[in-house]
Amino acid sequence: MQLPYVQEGVKAFQNRIGDMGERGPEMGLRRALFGGVPDAGPGLIRVAGSPEVTVRLKRSSRARRLSLRISRLDGQVTLTLPTHVPRREAEAFVHEKADWIRGHLADMPGELRPMPGDLIPFEGQMCEVVAVARRGVAQVGDRIEVPSSGVEATPARLGAFLKVAARERLVAASERHAAAIGREIGKVTLRDTRSRWGSCTHEGNLMYSWRLVMAPPDVLDYVAAHEVSHMVHMDHSDAFWRQCADLFPDHKAQRRWLRQKGGALHRYRFRG
Repeated sequence: MQLPYVQEGVKAFQNRIGDMGERGPEMGLRRALFGGVPDAGPGLIRVAGSPEVTVRLKRSSRARRLSLRISRLDGQVTLTLPTHVPRREAEAFVHEKADWIRGHLADMPGELRPMPGDLIPFEGQMCEVVAVARRGVAQVGDRIEVPSSGVEATPARLGAFLKVAARERLVAASERHAAAIGREIGKVTLRDTRSRWGSCTHEGNLMYSWRLVMAPPDVLDYVAAHEVSHMVHMDHSDAFWRQCADLFPDHKAQRRWLRQKGGALHRYRFRG
């Protein structure tokens, strides 16, 4: 299950700049047009400014037009373009869209290493991190209590707490859905994945992002149903989606939550 991206459909240029090579007098024209930025290599385009914009190029035989994507996870900007489009057109396009890119990057939330007084999501609820005289981490109502001693270890302690909670909930949900189709799950692995929420092997081994425990419980349950459905259909065919609907009917709201809000779960950093 892939993570979402911010995407803008874009049109191809109608007026193309004349052929400009990489050497000789043409280079001077290129620098005049593109701000004197040195070549960033065949796979990157950089645009001078505040801040500087770096765009990764991705050529695709299936692309029919130029399109920009900004990852909600790490702010990576990618320009996908047809294989026949020359680099100079890609450069001109990126420079035209530079302000749009900067605007979207500025709107993205920064990273947060949660400490006492901060809020973090847990099972879809924003909980305040509170330091108290206790051992270990525990949820108490709308608070997550952490030890007041060694407060500098709070992010790591919270991360460990979330992973334990995620395992308990994901294993229980996976076993329940597997039992409904007469299957048994294999090994359950938790990772901090940035490209997918979960996966399933032919052997029935399941992998999940432990950050799912920060999402609403029904979203976590849907992802478990989705991955268990792959134990029957290792694709995303119509048959797969029927199987998924049998386990978790009407999952449009949960899929929409993941597309629109799932990326924000990755702003919380629990390691140095």
